[in-house]
Amino acid sequence: MKRVLSIQDISCVGKCSLTVALPVLSAAGLETAILPTSILSTHTGFPGFTFRDLTDDIQAITDHWKDRKIEFDGFYTGYLGTVEQIAHVERIFREFRRPGQLRFVDPAMGDNGKLYVGFTPDFALRMGKLCGAADIIVPNLTEAVFMLGEPYPEGPCGEEYVRSLLKRLCGLGCPTAVLTGVSFEPGRCGVAAYNSQTGAFTTYFSEYLPVSFHGTGDVFASACFAGLMCGQDLNDALKTAVEYTVESIRRTISYPDHNWYGVDFETAMPLLLKLLKK
Repeated sequence: MKRVLSIQDISCVGKCSLTVALPVLSAAGLETAILPTSILSTHTGFPGFTFRDLTDDIQAITDHWKDRKIEFDGFYTGYLGTVEQIAHVERIFREFRRPGQLRFVDPAMGDNGKLYVGFTPDFALRMGKLCGAADIIVPNLTEAVFMLGEPYPEGPCGEEYVRSLLKRLCGLGCPTAVLTGVSFEPGRCGVAAYNSQTGAFTTYFSEYLPVSFHGTGDVFASACFAGLMCGQDLNDALKTAVEYTVESIRRTISYPDHNWYGVDFETAMPLLLKLLKK
């Protein structure tokens, strides 16, 4: 069984970050270790949430792992709250490096043209340096342009712009960049990817559902990482992740009194397992 490490926060209620990553990766058959970067009572969509920064615990935890000679086959990072946490992740990538590992970074820090509360353009540029140490990155459009220090585009983004943006993202140092939330035609939404080593540009689209929920990026990233760690190539992993995310949203909105704070990724798990077996 492969062992992976997911580094991101725990939002105790709200279906995001580690409360998504851990069940998804475990269901995929991956032994999943976690390194919490902070603990929140709920995700930030709830008013009045509590927050505890765990940056000071990271060094001691990873030192213990090194002492016990614990190794990992892959790393998946999500929400990182401080520059110090980014530096810790870079150190972990170096100190736990072994042949064949996958370093997968979701630079979760913004959406809809704005950074999340507490983040700055300088933080985004620093996140771009972490992405340069990854094998695969999966930003949305907001995260991509802020990491590159570019303005958020006005209006729809065509295929030519997306291709160019992906190449600039790979210029940060990562071999493969994936852009989420891409749409080239009405009613269809998905992802676009570029492999700088082969020059391959690929896309995958599914049904666009005109709703918005917290945590869908975490559902996508967790499923994509799971697919890659289970032996799928990038194209199949992207299909798995997109279809699983869409199905999670579809199941959520099928109930009139559905949650507003997260999607029903749990009840969509049978589809994920089916897609992973293909």
